[in-house]
Amino acid sequence: MADEPKKSFWQRLTGGLKRTSSALGGAVADLVTKRKLDAQTLEELEEVLIRADLGIDVAARVAAAVGEGRYDKSVSADEVKAILASEIEKILAPVAQPLAIDAAHRPFVILVVGVNGSGKTTTIGKIAAKLTAEGRKVMLAAGDTFRAAAIEQLKIWGGRTGAKVIAREQGSDSASLAFEALAAARDDKADVLLIDTAGRLQNKAGLMDELDKIVRVMRKIDASAPHAVLLVLDATVGQNALSQVGEFQKVAGVTGLVMTKLDGTARGGILVAIAAKYKLPVHFIGVGESIEDLEPFAAGDFAKAVAGIE
Repeated sequence: MADEPKKSFWQRLTGGLKRTSSALGGAVADLVTKRKLDAQTLEELEEVLIRADLGIDVAARVAAAVGEGRYDKSVSADEVKAILASEIEKILAPVAQPLAIDAAHRPFVILVVGVNGSGKTTTIGKIAAKLTAEGRKVMLAAGDTFRAAAIEQLKIWGGRTGAKVIAREQGSDSASLAFEALAAARDDKADVLLIDTAGRLQNKAGLMDELDKIVRVMRKIDASAPHAVLLVLDATVGQNALSQVGEFQKVAGVTGLVMTKLDGTARGGILVAIAAKYKLPVHFIGVGESIEDLEPFAAGDFAKAVAGIE
C-alpha cells in the first residue's frame, strides 16, 4: 500500500480546527438560511459566537460587521463566514509574531510556563527540534522537578533533538537546577537554553515563589535572563485558558504564547478572545503530536480555518 501523501500544515490546521469550524459554521448556516438580517438574527449570531469561545467583545464586533449595510436583507452563510474570517484576522494579525532569538544574548534563555497537562514539556521538545534544525545549539533544563514523568520526557526529547539535557532527580530544587543549567549552557556556548517549570497553578503562592527564585538565581549569572517567558496553553480548556493567561501574566511576566491541542477541541475560538483581551504575541500553535504539528502562528490561515473557509 502506497504511503499517504504528507499533509501540509494548512491541511492539518483546517483538519484540526474542523470541530471548531463545524460547530460555528453549522450554527451560522442554520441562523441565516431563509431569514433576513434583523436585530434578533444578529443577537442570535452573537450568542453563537460567544458559545464558540470567541468572547463577548469579539462576538459583538463580528455581529456589528455582519449587520453593516445588510440590515433587512438576505445574507448567505458564506458571506457571514467571510466577514467572520476578516474580523478575526484583524484581531489576530498584530499578535502573530515569530519567536525571535536575539543573538546578542548567548545563551538566549527561554523560561517555559503553563499548568500541568497543557503540553508544556512536549512543546519544549518541539521548539528545540525547530531551533536545532535552524543550526542553533540548544540546551534543555528539566526544571519541572515535581514530576518524574516531565524529567523523563525531556530526556527523550533531548535524545531526539541532540540537545543536552540538565536534569536532577525528582524533588530537587528547581532554582538551583536552573542556575546549574545556565552555567552549563554558558560553558558549552549554547545558543538557546529552554527551561521547563512546574505547573501547579492551584498552589499559586508556591508557584510564584518558585518562579521568582528561578529568575533571581539565574540573574546572578546573567542579569538580563530570562529573555523570553513562554506560556503554553491547552485549547481544550476553553475559557479556563483566558484566566490562566491573567494568572501567569502576574506570576511570570509572560512575553509570548503557544497554544496546543487545537485539533482536539471545538473551542479554538478561545485564542481569538485571548488575543483581543491580552494582546500578547502568539508564537506557535499546535495541531497534533508530531514535531511538525507545531508551527509559527499565521493570523490569516487561522482565521480562515476557524471560519471554515477552505
